[in-house]
Parts: sequence; structure tokens; C-alpha cells
Amino acid sequence: MVAATAMKPGDERERRNAALVRYWLYLVVLTLFCLVLVGGATRLTHSGLSITQWKPIHGVIPPLSLKDWQEEFALYQQIPEYQLLNKGMTLAGFKALFWWEWAHRLLARSIGLIFFVPLVYFWLSGRLAKSLRLPLFGVFLLGGFQGFIGWWMVSSGLSVRTDVSQYRLAIHLVTACLIFTACVYIAAGLKPRKVQPSPAFGSGSFAALLVLAVLVQIYLGALVAGLDAGFSYNTWPLMDGALVPDGLLVQHPAYLNFFENPKTVQFIHRIGGYTVFILALLHMIAEWRGAVARGLDLELSQHARGALLIFILVLVQACLGIFTLLFQVPLPLALCHQGMALIVLAAVVAHARGYRQPMFVLS
Repeated sequence: MVAATAMKPGDERERRNAALVRYWLYLVVLTLFCLVLVGGATRLTHSGLSITQWKPIHGVIPPLSLKDWQEEFALYQQIPEYQLLNKGMTLAGFKALFWWEWAHRLLARSIGLIFFVPLVYFWLSGRLAKSLRLPLFGVFLLGGFQGFIGWWMVSSGLSVRTDVSQYRLAIHLVTACLIFTACVYIAAGLKPRKVQPSPAFGSGSFAALLVLAVLVQIYLGALVAGLDAGFSYNTWPLMDGALVPDGLLVQHPAYLNFFENPKTVQFIHRIGGYTVFILALLHMIAEWRGAVARGLDLELSQHARGALLIFILVLVQACLGIFTLLFQVPLPLALCHQGMALIVLAAVVAHARGYRQPMFVLS
């Protein structure tokens, strides 16, 4: 991540340049948000294997004629997903799958341009601070690697399996979230603000722990999605009639249950949700009690207000997760749940960045 470097408050040119970079990164974050949502819809509609070839350039153009569509459909008919699950699918049905995956890949290509072109412009025009160049170039490289991960994920479902590997799906999603995290973190550091004292001892470290906990929970959610684990055990707070259900360690060796047993994976995801909720609650209490003990104005303490906002967002996300489970993963609710996960991630990352000195300090 970017090392915080204080700059002169009166340097308006540097501030304007930083504001442009910040707005650009916000655009990248918004595009990433849309990309992850479309990716979630692609998974939930089982559309991810509809395009069986990786064509980084030519693949931008969808089929334009009936012959093109028939050729694309013929390729899909050769993979196990069609032969074992979708035998007899019509061309119209295939098109419904194809457009989700095509939109996902188009957004992925678009974000490459949205990131790369402004990065080159800001760099060559001298508008990019030296402390930002290497971190942003690293984000660009990670984005390029993410494209390879996406194809590596898809390829896992083209020969033997009828879906993609849950391991590769989780890596694909978490990598996207790491790019998202880096952009939010850098953008938050570019916003001019006052430096305020931490209300409680270890506040910054606890905020960083929240970021890690949310990323782990997103990883667990990806495993749930990869195994379709949310379509079973659709009760709460009990799962299969108990708080701790039986059959969590039926596979051998035992560790495989945490990655390949749908029941265990869903249970661990629930535990992860409870953990994030408790951490957010404890952090909010600590920040507000600390602010009162230090005589800080609660309305003006960015740390206390940020902790409260995070707790509210986590509470909303928990409710969305419960309703998504109870209603057996309807597409709109599931996408709201996934989108809120990114909103929570953005909030905890920006909050954690707030404990460090910004590039521009307001007096």
C-alpha cells in the first residue's frame, strides 16, 4: 500500500492533481463494483462457461449473424456442462447465458482501459505523485494477472467438471477485492482532512483487523457460491435443526470439509458473519467510549462516526445474508448481498486509512 507522505497544505496545484487522481480512482472503484456484480450474476445464472474460448481482443465483438451464433453454440455443446446438465438447450436459451458472460468479460476489458489510459496520462504529465507511481503500477499488473486468473477459472469447467472450481472462483473474487481495496485505500489517502487522535488504544490495528475479517468472509462467500451451498439448509438461526449441525467432518482428510463439503462451508460462512458482526460492534463501542473518555466531540470525531457507519452497514449485510438464505438465493437478493459486501469492504478500508496521516493535512 501507499506510504503516507504529508504535503504542504498551501500547494493548490498538487491538491488539484491529487483530486483528479482521486476521482479517477473512484471511477475505477465504481466500475469494479459493477464488474463484481455482473460476475455474481454470471455465477448465479450458471453462465460462466457459455464462452469456451479466451479471445482477449477478438472476443470484444459478440456473434453478429445466425452462423456466428451457431458456431459459438456448437463449441458450448462440446463441454460437460451442456452434455450432462443442459442437453437439448435451444439457441435462445444459450444466448441468455452468453450475454451475461460476454458482459462480464467486456466490463473486465473496459476496466483495463479505464485504469491504464489515465494512469499513463497522469504519469507522463507529471500529475501523479512519485509516492503513488509504484503502488498504482502494481495495481495495474495485478489487474492484468486477474485476467489470466479469470480464464484459469473458466478452463477448470471445460473438460471434466460441469462447473468451475470453487477454489479458482474464490481466488478470482478475492483478487478482484484486493484490487478494489487498493484503489479505495489510495483514493482515501488523497482526500484532504484534519488529523484526529484515535479515540482508543490500538484503534488503527483493530480497523485493519476488520479489513482482514471482511476479506476472509468474502473468500468464504465465494466458496459458498462455488459449491452452490446457499441453496440448501435454508433456515436460520438453526442449520439442519441445530446451532452446530452434524456431518461437518464427514469427508477425509478432515480439512477437505472446509473447502469441499457444502454443509461445512456454509456453516463456516455463518460463523464468519457472526465474527465480523462482533468485531464491528466491539470496534464501535471502543471508539465511542474512547471518544467520550478523551473529551472528543462525538459529532466531529471521524473515527467514532466511521465505526458507527461500519456497524450499521455490517448489520444491513447480515440481514441481507439471512434473507438471501431463507428465500433460497433469489438473484436480486443475492446480488444485493454481494454488492453490500463490497460496500462494507470499501467502508472498512477507508476507515482504516483514516487512522494514518493523509497526503494533505487540513489545519
